[in-house]
Amino acid sequence: MRYMLLIYGCERPDWNTPAHADKIAAVRAFTQKCAQDGVLLAADPLHTTDTATTVRVRDGETLMTDGPFAETAEHLGGYFILDCTDLDEALRYAALCPMAAEGSIEVRPILELEPASAQVSG
Repeated sequence: MRYMLLIYGCERPDWNTPAHADKIAAVRAFTQKCAQDGVLLAADPLHTTDTATTVRVRDGETLMTDGPFAETAEHLGGYFILDCTDLDEALRYAALCPMAAEGSIEVRPILELEPASAQVSG
């Protein structure tokens, strides 16, 4: 079953600093472990929340807001998608994720749906 590990509340050290290099090395080691274990499906960091645009449609009108939707100390910084046998295995990987030591990792099962093309009958 696929699980998404959502990474919240982690600070990004300034580029070209020892702290940045250390964090990148830790994340790469975790990513490599997941790949070697055969559970890694995808992983990406996200740009900071000041690059976000929030889109809402209300009464047929499209509203766009630059920046994050909510003022919060914890923001979504990235994700991993893992293919694990069960929730317990996904939680074990979340605990190994280096960002769990400073922020939080939300683990959510991905709802498996039939592809849209399979739903269309002709």
